[in-house]
Amino acid sequence: MDWSNPAFILLIIAVSYGGWLINNWIRAKHGYPLEDEYGGKSVLPAQGSDPALSAENDRLREELKTVLGRVAVLERIVTDRGYSLAEEIEALRELPSPAPQAQSAAPHNPAKERA
Repeated sequence: MDWSNPAFILLIIAVSYGGWLINNWIRAKHGYPLEDEYGGKSVLPAQGSDPALSAENDRLREELKTVLGRVAVLERIVTDRGYSLAEEIEALRELPSPAPQAQSAAPHNPAKERA
């Protein structure tokens, strides 16, 4: 191949220019700042310039706050002493009950207790 051929030099320029275009297309697609011909960065549009996108972000932030609040409540319930107390009560229900004690010979008279 003849390295001094003008077609080869134009091919090198075309490949370099194509790589630059592809690089900028990928950067723009993913939201990165673009480089200008002097190596500087172009200015991105201000955040929140799209009202529909801002509204969606606000809605998702509020939903996330709600979900985090619910998770905190569930964590509090699970780690609460009352939850383990309920489990202990259920465990006691499963134990066999003791035999009933014999009652005294005298019947219970609530009127005597009031006097």
